[in-house]
Amino acid sequence: MLARIAARSVARAPRAAMTPVAARFYSDSAFNKKEKAHEDQYARQHEKEQLEKLRKQIAQKQAELEQLQKQHNELQEGTSEKKQ
Repeated sequence: MLARIAARSVARAPRAAMTPVAARFYSDSAFNKKEKAHEDQYARQHEKEQLEKLRKQIAQKQAELEQLQKQHNELQEGTSEKKQ
């Protein structure tokens, strides 16, 4: 009976105090840095693709504008020749 009383009277650590033992053994900051680096790389690549797409659109619009200006000049020359 004394053994039962002695076993019950021993102070035990609460379960909440045991949870830090189950903590990760790697650094969270290293993981966060790696994840941020991947996200930054993806963002830079996406921006690069968007810029390239916009540059192609600008080049296409410039070519279209040159063609329209050429047509406009031809029409103006044609109307000025008719007036003379």
